[in-house]
Amino acid sequence: MKWAAIIEYTADTAKIAEIRPVHREYLSKLLETGQLAIAGPLLDDSGAIIVYEADTAEAAETLLREDPFHHAGVFVRWTLKPWKTVFANPALLPPNT
Repeated sequence: MKWAAIIEYTADTAKIAEIRPVHREYLSKLLETGQLAIAGPLLDDSGAIIVYEADTAEAAETLLREDPFHHAGVFVRWTLKPWKTVFANPALLPPNT
């Protein structure tokens, strides 16, 4: 089951920039293991949307809480809700890099 996390970041942009490389490494590992559907920051760097693949809300929240951004205090608030893909256009999504 997919779980959409709508996340609010700290206003500390220096901290976000500093931790972002290890955060992205973590997300890359989730992508490789089939635990991440899609993820990306809001363009104003005020937060992000991350869609996890997990059996339960607790398992999805564990993935969020294990993120280096969470450990560093970048994630300040979030909402986690079950999410269902109805439409997707792969041509509009970036390739995995």
